[in-house]
Amino acid sequence: MRIALINEDSQADKNSLILKVLNEVADKYGNVVDNYGMYSEKDKHQINYIQVGILASIILETGMADFVVTGCGTGQGAMISCNAFKNVVCGYASTPLDAYLFSQINAGNAISIPYAQQFGWGSEVNLKMLFEHLFCQKFGGGYPKRFADEEKISRVKMYTDIKYCSQKDVVDALMSLNQEDLKELLDYTEFKNLFKQYAKKGKLTDYISDLLSV
Repeated sequence: MRIALINEDSQADKNSLILKVLNEVADKYGNVVDNYGMYSEKDKHQINYIQVGILASIILETGMADFVVTGCGTGQGAMISCNAFKNVVCGYASTPLDAYLFSQINAGNAISIPYAQQFGWGSEVNLKMLFEHLFCQKFGGGYPKRFADEEKISRVKMYTDIKYCSQKDVVDALMSLNQEDLKELLDYTEFKNLFKQYAKKGKLTDYISDLLSV
């Protein structure tokens, strides 16, 4: 699994800590992490929690990653931003139990974590356990396991019968945004390098390539 890490501006100074802990767990399970920033609160290129969802949607839709790890001060804003997009199913996790149940029951493709609320002494331990319980088993295994089939049916109904019918196609949604603002969000070296390496051919990849002239 390829995992994308996205930090917004208010918690950007925790990026190196989060990356270190996430990499430790990812390596254990044969996963790879790409860091999309922000890398520090002093970065010239800014990403706010409202923009996290845009970036997550593009990364997932183009196949640049299979899963997004993000968050903000409370974790709520980034989660709402992500779920605004048709192709992102983002859960909220502040504890290892949250993460495990999300992976086994909801089996989404993004998680939002509170990086300010109750984040103090020993928080890196909780964060490592959270990532451990998020990635320790194949997603969608069910909890309790005997309910796995019923939970899968519920997920399909939620994602295809409701979410996919009620939200715009990703490209249409992005084209509805202010194009200068969208270009400014994506026009930074790290994103463009990862985009050129991992974005798969398709309508959205062509659209972003034209937008950024890459």
